[in-house]
Amino acid sequence: MNIITFCTELSPSFFTIITKSITFIAMKYIYKLTAYLFYFTLSLHCLFAQFNKNHLKTIDSTLTVLHQKAMFNGVVVLAEKGKIIFQKELGLESTESNKPLTIQSSFNLASVSKQFMAMMIMQLKEQNKLQYDDKVQQYLQKFPYPNITIRHLLTHTSGLEEYETLALKYNNTLDTLDNQKMLELLATYQPALHFLPGEKWEYSNTGYVLLGSIISQVAAMPIEVFFKQSIANPLQLNNTYIHYLKMRIADTASKKRVLGFTRANGKNEPNDLIRLDGVIGDGNIYSSAADLLKWDQALYTNKLVAATTMQEAFTPVKLNNGTTFNYGFGWGISNDGKTVSHTGSWVGFRNLIERQIDTNQTIILLTSGNNGIARTVISEILANQTPSIPVTQLINNVQIIDGTGLPAKKGSVRISNDKILEIGNLSPFKNEQVINGNGLTLAPGFIDTHSHHLGSLKNKPEAIPMASQGITTITIGQDGESYAMDTLVEFFKRRPVAVNVASYTGQSTLRDETMGADHLLRIATEAEIKEMKLKLANEMKKGSLGLSTGLEYESAFYSNRNEVIELAKVAKEYNGRYISHIRSEDINLEEAIDEIINIGRIAKIPVQISHIKIAKKDLWGTAPQVIEKLQAARSTGVDITADIYPYNFWNSTLKILFPNRDYTNPVSAAFAVNQLFDADQSVLIRFAPEPSYEGKTVSAIATMMKADNATTLMKLISIAEDFRKKNPDYKGNIETIMGKSMDDQDVADFMSWPMTNICSDGSGSGHPRGHGAFTRVLAKYVREQKTVSWENAIYKMTGLSAEHLGIKDRGTIVAGNYADLVLFNPATVKDNADVKNGTAISTGIEMVWLNGQLIYNKQKATGKYPGKLIKRDF
Repeated sequence: MNIITFCTELSPSFFTIITKSITFIAMKYIYKLTAYLFYFTLSLHCLFAQFNKNHLKTIDSTLTVLHQKAMFNGVVVLAEKGKIIFQKELGLESTESNKPLTIQSSFNLASVSKQFMAMMIMQLKEQNKLQYDDKVQQYLQKFPYPNITIRHLLTHTSGLEEYETLALKYNNTLDTLDNQKMLELLATYQPALHFLPGEKWEYSNTGYVLLGSIISQVAAMPIEVFFKQSIANPLQLNNTYIHYLKMRIADTASKKRVLGFTRANGKNEPNDLIRLDGVIGDGNIYSSAADLLKWDQALYTNKLVAATTMQEAFTPVKLNNGTTFNYGFGWGISNDGKTVSHTGSWVGFRNLIERQIDTNQTIILLTSGNNGIARTVISEILANQTPSIPVTQLINNVQIIDGTGLPAKKGSVRISNDKILEIGNLSPFKNEQVINGNGLTLAPGFIDTHSHHLGSLKNKPEAIPMASQGITTITIGQDGESYAMDTLVEFFKRRPVAVNVASYTGQSTLRDETMGADHLLRIATEAEIKEMKLKLANEMKKGSLGLSTGLEYESAFYSNRNEVIELAKVAKEYNGRYISHIRSEDINLEEAIDEIINIGRIAKIPVQISHIKIAKKDLWGTAPQVIEKLQAARSTGVDITADIYPYNFWNSTLKILFPNRDYTNPVSAAFAVNQLFDADQSVLIRFAPEPSYEGKTVSAIATMMKADNATTLMKLISIAEDFRKKNPDYKGNIETIMGKSMDDQDVADFMSWPMTNICSDGSGSGHPRGHGAFTRVLAKYVREQKTVSWENAIYKMTGLSAEHLGIKDRGTIVAGNYADLVLFNPATVKDNADVKNGTAISTGIEMVWLNGQLIYNKQKATGKYPGKLIKRDF
């Protein structure tokens, strides 16, 4: 139930860590079990140099600062040859006590307890009452695994399932687990071993609880009695004892002990023994720093066991294949056996003991605040590195809309480095930066699930079009067009930017790379689909969010449904998602919606409709029926969602107005003019063959051409196509139109659907949505029309967006999430970009933080570029 730590041969510190972390919210009986976390910190020197005055001075001042930031409540002792050369005690023994900590205070050692269990086994072995290679069944007859030995338990090589997993699965919340009940769980359910005994090393709390039972059985007395007789009394450990729930001997229950707690949202909340703490063996030995130093020094003597026995405890375990792992009997081993160590982490405790055997130097760290940062900074200081003390800032006096849809609440938010640390009624730390929110609204940074802004970042990394409307994360790779993930990684290396970026992988890009740009107007062969699937799998492995398609565009229009489904299945294999500019938003809308629903159903993947709209005039007003179809699909298990931008006009190519791709057909051109766009309100944004047409409506250009609107539409496409042929190296869109073709009520209805989140579909120029989509929602659809509430609108811009993308650590103001935040004025927030001035900056967005750094303040960029490339959570 804890963490073990030890140096490797290349490690500068005790932070080569093998962690098993379990988080329990005991008061509510809600348990969350997390898996093993393995991480290794390597350097060229081991931790222990000679402790010098600068080390000690820096450790002292650093611990003081951490305590002032509520990040350290504990005791530190550094000793040489048993003599204390540094000690520091900061904090209280419990949340309800005013008694200060001392080096005599007794902490729950958590997994540091394991070395004491190993010692008792070694003592019993010296008494010839057991042997290391005895089978566990010899002492615990109910134990169902005949080939596991005591040595396997000591060295974490048994392969046993963790008892916490079994207890959470089979016991009820009122049942306090003890050693006998744990053994019965193993006997009753006989979970499969993770590997054959001795085959691998895997940290096992279960093994040490079994050792506790063996000790009681062999010693013929309660383990707490044997511990007192064999270790505590001989070494005069006056503050060291065993304590667990429902102990058979009550005298230790009344002993003074440090109580664990957790710092949560500005308060210290109790986090001590829970219902699993009726077991003994893997934890629940209590000791003080002073007693641990006595214990440390006793290991250099024969007071407890012979030197040869002790040496075996410090010998790496040999596995079945002849290789070794740097763990002995309750100790991690490194530096050719010169350094041994162990950490312990359980409920509100984070502890360490580390010993440099050849120089007799010792580090002891005992903390009760559920914060292990002191271990990190001490390691850094002793390795002659600058300690990484978190930089905090407090945003107070704000209305917090947290991105979950819950009502706004007054409070403060504390940031630590790039993460949210606390939320609540918070007081400033000493020397902490404080930002007065003046009663304005603080929300999570807005997440744009459909963006084309990346191009503008190459020359304008400050990301003003995004930051000015509160966007902190953009999602690119839309409409079937994408960059390779490797390309994006290189982009971020070369160009720091002031926005986070996540990306899908585009089907059209895969088709282009596989089939060639001149061969896209056909169905892909089976061999080509197979190649595309391999390419998509490679991109998924590198962090792509999933698959995107632009089925209405020529590069993908000719692909069949099978091709898309096969690619979607690949995305699903990697826990990805599928987003689509569906095949039709007008004459074949119903069929296009059926297609994406079926893709979701067959591939069993979450699917999202990009910028949902109804673009055919005769279908205006049917948004409720479309929503009904989508809801019906959801009721059958299809996870279908949508995003939307808050405008009744779109931005695309002229060719999109010909659903049948018959660009010279007068009938189709007339249909487009009458049903698919309003020529009087649709503006040509880009037209490379004749720049003078840019900014003019199609009807105005028709007047210039002395032709009707339908004929003008065909002529414009023909001119653009001729320009393309004559200028094959031309970069960018040759022609772009902002087409008015949607009904305001449909936009409002789609926005109100609970499964619709907000997007921009914008870029750094052109359509005003690139500079005003999110602020337009807040101004028009929240403040003015009250289509959605403030809380719901923010949810649709943040928490819901993150959910639809599969992003788990952004989008809500929750402790531990990245500190992407927006401070805005609900009374003044407004989009200012329009058709005439598509790049006008929004107002009312007062401050924007990105990964904890202020990037936008008072309508200006701050010059900070902390943007990150966000990769899919595996």
